Amino acid sequence: MKDRQTMWTSARNRIVRRYPPPVSGQPAFGQGARTVSLSLTLSPVVAGLVFGLGAASAADRPQAETEAGTKTETKAGTRTAPKTAPKAGTQAAATPRKGPAQDAAKAKEERILVTGRKSPTVASSGTKTDTPLIDTPQSVTVIDRHEMDVRGVLSLSQAVRYTAGITPDQRGSTATRYDLFALRGFTIPNFLDGLKLQDSPTGYATAQIDTSRLDRIEILKGPASALYGQSSPGGLVAMSSKLPTSATSYGSLVATGGSFDLYRVDGDVGGALTGNGFVRYRLYGTANGSHSQLSQTQSRRYSISPAVTFGGDGDTTLTLLGNVQDDPQNASYGSVPLEGSLKRAAFGYIRQNFYDGDPNFEEFNRRQWATTYIFNHRFNADWAFSSRGRHDDVKTVYESVYSEGVYLDPDYERDYAQEALGNFSRGTAYAREHLRNLAFDNQLTGHFSTGPLHHALMLGFDYQESEATELDGFGSAPSINVLHPVYRQQITPPAISNNYLTDQHQIGVYAQDQVDLGNLHLTGSLRNDWYRSHQQDTIGGSYSSQNPEMITWRAAGLYHFKFGLAPYISYSTSFQPQSGVVSSNGGQSTRQADPTVGKQLEGGFKYQIPGLPILLTAAGFHIEQTNVLVAVPNSNYSTESGKVRSDGFEFEGHVNVYKGLTVVATANTQKVRDLSTGKPLIQVGKGGETLFGYYTMPSGRLKGLGFGGGLRHVDSAFGGTASYGDITVPSYTLFDASASYDLANLGHAFIGWKVQASVRNLFNKRYVASCYGYAPYDEWCWYGERRTAQASLGFSW
Repeated sequence: MKDRQTMWTSARNRIVRRYPPPVSGQPAFGQGARTVSLSLTLSPVVAGLVFGLGAASAADRPQAETEAGTKTETKAGTRTAPKTAPKAGTQAAATPRKGPAQDAAKAKEERILVTGRKSPTVASSGTKTDTPLIDTPQSVTVIDRHEMDVRGVLSLSQAVRYTAGITPDQRGSTATRYDLFALRGFTIPNFLDGLKLQDSPTGYATAQIDTSRLDRIEILKGPASALYGQSSPGGLVAMSSKLPTSATSYGSLVATGGSFDLYRVDGDVGGALTGNGFVRYRLYGTANGSHSQLSQTQSRRYSISPAVTFGGDGDTTLTLLGNVQDDPQNASYGSVPLEGSLKRAAFGYIRQNFYDGDPNFEEFNRRQWATTYIFNHRFNADWAFSSRGRHDDVKTVYESVYSEGVYLDPDYERDYAQEALGNFSRGTAYAREHLRNLAFDNQLTGHFSTGPLHHALMLGFDYQESEATELDGFGSAPSINVLHPVYRQQITPPAISNNYLTDQHQIGVYAQDQVDLGNLHLTGSLRNDWYRSHQQDTIGGSYSSQNPEMITWRAAGLYHFKFGLAPYISYSTSFQPQSGVVSSNGGQSTRQADPTVGKQLEGGFKYQIPGLPILLTAAGFHIEQTNVLVAVPNSNYSTESGKVRSDGFEFEGHVNVYKGLTVVATANTQKVRDLSTGKPLIQVGKGGETLFGYYTMPSGRLKGLGFGGGLRHVDSAFGGTASYGDITVPSYTLFDASASYDLANLGHAFIGWKVQASVRNLFNKRYVASCYGYAPYDEWCWYGERRTAQASLGFSW
């Protein structure tokens, strides 16, 4: 019995610790975080489209200002050539200068000066420079503020649902305190404003960014360590904050209500603090909350972000950004048993609002704050320097009672008779954590020519530091009956069993050269990282350290034909530190695990219809990840013998506000396998298809009325191993709907007012979004989001 208890306890703690806590943090560059000004050569049709983009406040409307650079929209779709160095909040512009002949040709073209949000057809995460997607030799998806607004997005997990390669909602509608999804089969990290959001290496202290703070989201697919250092082979999420713009005065106030007692109040105000605009400010925040889709649980959040920019449109600018966020309640982190959710049990099916915890014991309190600076200096038209840094602090207190998904008797044997009656065992978890992070990134960019070659050179240095403490413990709780749950029981808190102290440091130097030879675009990136980590458990008596040095690189080429087609191919590598104790001699000695190593070969085609904001992309990829941990049965260590392979194909089509129409269409298929077991990765799907369209009436009696909808089909996924064998989570198809109306069309008195509504899972389909089986110890599943409706009334100026 003791051996069985030890095996069960070890397995449970491993799953509860390593599976539930999300592995977040990865690169993302804060390009486009602020309003960007572009001098564009546009046809009258496209000019009308750009000016018709419209947004929540005057900060999002076109203004007569130039700051990011000069871009010529030709049939070939040339890159953005920097007119000046970037302003605060943008990435260094590292795109090449054009030759004299091209400059002369551009001088003859009609230009329209436009200032507004960065175009959705331009991204910076792939190169750390503002580069048109058509000229970026890697898959990048852009989700701009307009798309988030018309879809009614309230979280990062909701935002990425219409992205090819995403396995969404890995904990269904339950664990909304984290954003849990996979890209090309891998958990990926998040970056905010170009700096990594580091999270707890051992527990649950992970910051969550409220999407009301964001101006845009970029999803870079595939390894990116050559620019960002430690990174997932699947890619990364790059989020950009709202920052001060050049508008003299602007603001908005939006109130939202909806299903499950949802309430939100979002405010945003900004403008110039000096008459000449040398000092600009922005202040935005949110207060929101709701009951969750489980009984007995709710969430609340308060967040405020002040920002100020010094320097106006000068050669030197400094932006300071702060954020304070308090999440006093964060719903549940539980699950439902597989028997009764995915598979019909003897007692039937479990209710979708079943809560496996106890409200007297449940707690997840998260307090996070951060300060960020973004400094830019332009030496001349060709050379510039950029520096950014952030200090963030995350504190969490986590207490939970959770279902094991099975019933284990006192001898830790599974009791199927009890399960048939609806009884299931439960455990308890406790963790108190404090995480402190520092991150810096510095870049020198320049543009020059060597004969017929035009270079955009970037030299960079970055530094990351993280210190984390965690007290935790795991125990047992009274069992629960899923048909007749009894809450507010006497729960004994678990004894503290671990006291982790972890510190991590990373130093990286990197270089990138983007070379143009006519319509041929070549990109090469090289980086060297020095990483060190120390982890100590003062209660358990363990200590481990590692200090690897890694070299990563990327080589890519793309040819942009004049009629808009751009075939490309790229090869890139990555590394990612991992927590875990490993042994190569059967447990005689142990050490901290080495980083995993990833590599990807990707090729595809991009096509942008000349002169129109319509972009089609198709890509095939092959990813290999090595040094993956493989657990050794009946032990507390692993080996590094694992290997994961991911192969797939993705298609995306984007129409960005063309004559009032926005369309997102995606399709992907993928095969992701753990070669050490021969099985797919747990909780990774086989692909899916999505389609979202939204149309705003441009004229007539219904002018200003917008309406649309979406379809999301998610293919089946592997859910691990249950008592009866391998778990397959069936595919599902959902429908969404959105509508809005600009009340200004009713009369002058209503200028600035707008109503908006959206519904997710329109037909209230009952489905299981994900499962995780680790028989015989745990069999967990999560129901997907039920029908959720929301409506808002907003005023902007």
